[in-house]
Amino acid sequence: MTHDERRLQVLRAIVEDFVSTNDPVGSKALVDRHSLGVSAATIRNDMAVLEDEGYITQPHTSAGRVPTDKGYRLFVDRLTQIKPMTAAERKAIQTFLEGAVDLDDVLGRTVRLLAQLTRQVAVVQYPTIARSGIRHVEVFPLNTSRVMLVVITDSGRIEQRVIPLNVEVTEEQVAELRSKLNAAIGGLRLGEASNRVADLARNVSNEMRPLAVCVVSVLLETLVEQPDGRIVVGGTANLTRDLHDFPLSLRPILEALEEQVVILRLIGEVDPSTVMVRIGEENQHAGLAAAAVVSAGYGDGTQQLGGLGVLGPKRMDYPSNIAAVRAVARYVGRLVSGG
Repeated sequence: MTHDERRLQVLRAIVEDFVSTNDPVGSKALVDRHSLGVSAATIRNDMAVLEDEGYITQPHTSAGRVPTDKGYRLFVDRLTQIKPMTAAERKAIQTFLEGAVDLDDVLGRTVRLLAQLTRQVAVVQYPTIARSGIRHVEVFPLNTSRVMLVVITDSGRIEQRVIPLNVEVTEEQVAELRSKLNAAIGGLRLGEASNRVADLARNVSNEMRPLAVCVVSVLLETLVEQPDGRIVVGGTANLTRDLHDFPLSLRPILEALEEQVVILRLIGEVDPSTVMVRIGEENQHAGLAAAAVVSAGYGDGTQQLGGLGVLGPKRMDYPSNIAAVRAVARYVGRLVSGG
């Protein structure tokens, strides 16, 4: 074993002990708890090198050391084994999520499950409408001068709008437009559908055109301009489990959670099957300097529909949290995409 390999073992042991105990770790504790195969003097020397290189630091005058952001990053980057989910855990995840009755229920169950599995704050993004396909378009009259437009995507997301009309319409005209819309754009991705919709209003009879123009203009806004900023958060109380992890205040963390743009950037930019870990200042938000985020994309196997993840202290069980986020993202992707 090289010096670098042994020092990585020492760093790994320091991270594991600190995560477990929340106490600075000294060389004697490492000798007592881990079979490192070297003397306490050698471990002290390795700890001195790790400290000089910025991987650990001494929080106060005790003999113990704690990992720095750089140390956590090296630990995560060099993980050789992600704690696998047991067969029972996988079955429990599958059973719990598949009991959902609709998309809202799937995502609500997802945050509760992730928060329970990891004991962190869980966040899940609603499927991004721009990456979805159209399953069905429904148009029905509310009265002679208003119609309801409903767009159902293949990810289960539903968008609905009430459209005031400048002309009176019949049920037969509304039914004909509904049929033409579904024939033109049913099954298409949103980008393809937008082009088809723009042409549709020009290819109807003069009698139908006023209705078609009103509905098509709103449908285009729904397809093209719909923001994808909706998220669900659960398990926020987990932040209070050990306030020593946030020595200044919980306020910056809570304020960052309220800024959906910040959270979406953290969880929504990861490809399906990929797990990303951001530690401390890697989160690029001052309020999250004391936090770590483990996130993954979920999708249909070919593209990402949304993201999910957990947020908590840097002193977290990374192997277990990575495994939980990966497993739950896989199941959510399967459910949402209908696969």
